[in-house]
Amino acid sequence: MAIDFNLLKRTSETPGAPGFEKSIRELVIAEIKDHVDSLHTDRMGNLVAFKKGKTNKKIMSTAHLDEIGFIVTHVDDKGFIRFHTLGGFDPKTLTAQRVIVHGKKDLIGVMGGKPIHVMTPEERKQSLMCQDYFVDVGLPADEVKKLVDVGTPITRQRDMIEMGSCVNGKSLDNRVAVYILIETLKKLKNPAFDFYGVFTVQEEVGLRGATVASHQIEPDIGINIDVTIAFDTPGAKEEEMIARLGKGTAIKILDGSVICDTRLVEFMKKQAEANKIPYQLEILTAGGTDSAAMQRMSKNGCIVGAISIPCRNVHQTVEMCNKDDISYSIDLLIKCVENMDQFSEEF
Repeated sequence: MAIDFNLLKRTSETPGAPGFEKSIRELVIAEIKDHVDSLHTDRMGNLVAFKKGKTNKKIMSTAHLDEIGFIVTHVDDKGFIRFHTLGGFDPKTLTAQRVIVHGKKDLIGVMGGKPIHVMTPEERKQSLMCQDYFVDVGLPADEVKKLVDVGTPITRQRDMIEMGSCVNGKSLDNRVAVYILIETLKKLKNPAFDFYGVFTVQEEVGLRGATVASHQIEPDIGINIDVTIAFDTPGAKEEEMIARLGKGTAIKILDGSVICDTRLVEFMKKQAEANKIPYQLEILTAGGTDSAAMQRMSKNGCIVGAISIPCRNVHQTVEMCNKDDISYSIDLLIKCVENMDQFSEEF
């Protein structure tokens, strides 16, 4: 199944830093409103889509709306903007980047820092920190201060492109999962249980939206959708690769926040095999996902699994996913939801 590249591109490029997800949420609403039985936004900002199933047991699938970004902390007397990070950044990835400052109007800015030409030999040896950078929007200070307040969000600017058998751009973590959940809601015809597709907020700063949504919905089964590390690149040892591009969707066994239910992992593997969906198994010993919130914040706990999309260069502006892996992820989620009544465990 070919992916809808134009939709994925718009999903990737639409801004939505943690706590500022309005624009990407509105895109999702426009795409799914005619394909679900009900749709609402909760007080936290999570978008909850519902499709009636054959029984009133509950499946919840999560895909977080937010992308890593920044928030303005200060505008100095020369118009340069200081910021705090929203989510995890490797500071070296900020060098030579364009950003969008979402003030009273959007302003393109660039990440600036001390030029290497005027660094001392000792400074050149030191690793840069996020606080060593500033944003330059190329305007006089009085104009910047009229347009930009403390608390203004900033996102990274990068177009998504097709690149061989892959897509490449910013925020595939987690906009590729947002795309997958959109397509699943459009294509899903006969869910075995009541299905809640939840586009969560503030995942990158601590699984906050999923915590609230899980407490509200109290799902029996949870299947999270998020990227995982594809370290199938030069210098990686076989055991370090986590996942590989082009080898299929990944079924999570564990990450740094969750150990997936072994019964559900086996069910997902059987669904993949029965429907000839290529898959790989994922163990990621660091990091966390909304799976953890679903598992622990439901009143009685939740049987949790996860579909992971292999992604190179995670948390950079050149994240890369394979188009077939994306398509297989949609296929697997649909089959799991449609056939969940075959999951024989009592719960």
